[in-house]
Amino acid sequence: MKIKYFIGLGVIILSVVFYMIRSHEEKPKFIDFNQKLSTSEGIDSHRRTLNVAVSAMTSPKHTLIYYQNLVEYLSEKLHLKPHFVQRKTYREINELLARRQLDLAFICSGAYISAIERGVALRLLAIPVIEDETSYHAVIIVRKESPYKTFDDLRGHRFAFTDPLSNTGYRYPLSLLALRNTTPDDFFKSHFFTYAHDNSIQAVRRGITDGASVDEFIFCYLKRKNPALVQNIRIIRRSNAFGMPPVVSPAGLHPAMDQKIRQILFGMNKDPKGRQILEKLGIQRFTSPDSTSYESVKKIYRLTEKLLKP
Repeated sequence: MKIKYFIGLGVIILSVVFYMIRSHEEKPKFIDFNQKLSTSEGIDSHRRTLNVAVSAMTSPKHTLIYYQNLVEYLSEKLHLKPHFVQRKTYREINELLARRQLDLAFICSGAYISAIERGVALRLLAIPVIEDETSYHAVIIVRKESPYKTFDDLRGHRFAFTDPLSNTGYRYPLSLLALRNTTPDDFFKSHFFTYAHDNSIQAVRRGITDGASVDEFIFCYLKRKNPALVQNIRIIRRSNAFGMPPVVSPAGLHPAMDQKIRQILFGMNKDPKGRQILEKLGIQRFTSPDSTSYESVKKIYRLTEKLLKP
């Protein structure tokens, strides 16, 4: 893996753009750590093709590496040709789901709530079980040598968000600001979006930002796989529990296939090949989702919607 090249390129791009823009624009700033992966523009809707999207919770290159085997596994079991769809933002994936141009998608909990709050009919197919948990947390991170001990200590400093629809990477820290009756522009010296949790972690590690909010599981995954990437980072705040990022499909698009997909996902941990794929993803197994698990996400979403209204 050319991780050093990838991070180095991202840092150069981020550093240049960061100092060219300020945080008082109408739209949130976009700081790109990588070039967008080339994917086919059209989405094959032929019955023999399984169209699958994965929200880029990690950078696109690594999302492809991590999930390609899973997509191929599902397609093989369904006797379909795999078509792996990637987009830069969570919103783009939601739009494809709304237009029923995807058979299924692995999305974050924030994107799921955003979709259903806007009237997009989605069916919850499965959720991953990670470290015996069906919920996850956001963590606010800073560099170890920094003086920051609480979220309030980051007032007047730089902060990195991940994606505007991310629950852990945006909505959660935004809710902390809402509870303080303030906004990102007023609270932080500057702020920007990295569009992937690992990008935000690297921005903190390299001192490009003073703090960030990221998915705890991704942070811990990097800590296990490559400790050097997080060794100079510490956590100063951990959120309450949120429902695990789900696997979804457009409701009513193909009920029979949905059921087959559920059966395949639920049986992966019992199949040697499937278990090997899950282990690489840091997933123990898939299980049935519970829509009530997303009430905490919905609460934060509605709280922050008020903050975002002009």
